[in-house]
Amino acid sequence: MDFKRLTAFFAIALAIMIGWEKMFPAPQTAPAPGQAAQQQRQTVATASAEAALAPATPITVTTDAVQAVIDEKSGDLRRLTLLKYKATGDEHKPFVLFGDGKEYTYVAQSELLDAQGNNVLKGIGFTAPQKQYSLNGDKVEVRLSAPETNGLKIDKVYTFTKGSYLVNVRFDIANTGGKPANLSADYRIVRDRSQPEGQGYFTRSYLGPVVYTPEGGFQKVSFSDLDDDAKSGKSEAEYIRKTPTGWLGMIEHHFMSAWILQPKGGQSVCAAGECGIDIKRRNDKLYSASVGVPLAAIPAGAKAETAVNLYAGPQTTSVIAGIADKLQLAKDYGKVHWFASPLFWLLNQLHNIIGNWGWAIIVLTIIVKAVLYPLTNASYRSMAKMRAAAPKLQAIKEKYGDDRMAQQQAMMQLYKDEKINPLGGCLPMLLQIPVFIGLYWALFASVELRQAPWLGWITDLSRSDPYYILPIIMAATMFAQTYLNPPPTDPMQAKMMKIMPLVFSVMFFFFPAGLVLYWVVNNLLTIAQQWHINRSIEKQRAQGEVVS
Repeated sequence: MDFKRLTAFFAIALAIMIGWEKMFPAPQTAPAPGQAAQQQRQTVATASAEAALAPATPITVTTDAVQAVIDEKSGDLRRLTLLKYKATGDEHKPFVLFGDGKEYTYVAQSELLDAQGNNVLKGIGFTAPQKQYSLNGDKVEVRLSAPETNGLKIDKVYTFTKGSYLVNVRFDIANTGGKPANLSADYRIVRDRSQPEGQGYFTRSYLGPVVYTPEGGFQKVSFSDLDDDAKSGKSEAEYIRKTPTGWLGMIEHHFMSAWILQPKGGQSVCAAGECGIDIKRRNDKLYSASVGVPLAAIPAGAKAETAVNLYAGPQTTSVIAGIADKLQLAKDYGKVHWFASPLFWLLNQLHNIIGNWGWAIIVLTIIVKAVLYPLTNASYRSMAKMRAAAPKLQAIKEKYGDDRMAQQQAMMQLYKDEKINPLGGCLPMLLQIPVFIGLYWALFASVELRQAPWLGWITDLSRSDPYYILPIIMAATMFAQTYLNPPPTDPMQAKMMKIMPLVFSVMFFFFPAGLVLYWVVNNLLTIAQQWHINRSIEKQRAQGEVVS
């Protein structure tokens, strides 16, 4: 792909994505009948939780995969460090997903509500038998117990599993009173809108709440929409409010957190009725994605339990696809997921065979180039014929000078004589746009490339090349392409075509090495293809053959 067409490629792709969003906005979802009461209960619960981030006694849980910090009093999961992943900003430190408010706020909360939507343990905290827990076997359990209150004895139990980012959060309830207890559980993920480390202008992905329901599919609920709701006092953000199953949470580049309402192959926690979804900006300017789970009435003297799984970890497709239906949609490919998803599937299959993500990217690029060969070949042949006719076009320009009408007529006659279609390469280029953008996002969004080595100095394909070798090679290939393509007739445009490869290359200095590797291989294949076509057409013209 020559640089002039590459520039047009990005511009057209951006216009298509923005235009599609404006012309076909997602449908507004109206609240279901009878939903107001559930939303009111969740509003009360959210308001009561807004003071829950006060300093408290931490309980630390360490497994082979995570280190979690639980607030003993509230039972909130305040901090979560992913021990197998390096921090984006400092690869000598582990990656911290949840934050307790010191640097940023990102926590998971859960509580039991009474029939009026009030926290049944308001003002009464949990206690734990110890402050440090370590994995010794396949599982480690942390039991937090609250004193008996209003005829209820409640324990909150966290269960962490070896090698897993799935945490089970369970309430054990004993009704010691003389009448049935009507309760519901509320599970929330609360976050500020601060950008994660490593988010640049050209390498930024969606950050914010998401929800999946069978009725509404996968929906993003942006911070901006929630800000508008907070200003207007109306709940107009577009998402399903009531659901019998699904999941909801927060996503960012490479990582996510989600409450799972129905595990893959299991029963929905909403069995006693529909669960209510509530996503909003709170009064403290934090953002909350919560789900209310109604429980069956607990008879006097009876016991019950309710448990929901929390997934908090990397967006590894092979892992999250097995946790809940459509959870892999949290791996955000943007508007081109129809192309990016199958391309990543192919990349993953190649990795399973080759065993190295870098070489898998190279083979994938070759395969995509081969599949698109008929389209690119037509485009490059058109460019090659234009390049071969460049001296005649220059002669026409010099002959007619400022007489634009005569110049255009002479050029059109030349195109006709030489069997050149000036627009011959446009349609093939347009058809390639979704494929190339899909491949870009398949690589950019894949946490599987994080800390994945390729060759020598490239030890992490998700980080930029530490010595800028790949960007420099890319700059060289882009300069080479400018000499293989027809020169612009406008001198100023010709100068710009010489400068722009340098500009693009500087931008790619900050791109993940995996993406730059793809572009380098693609450019090398393009150079080989264009050189072969140019040589073939020049040979045909030299022999007096008709070039078709």
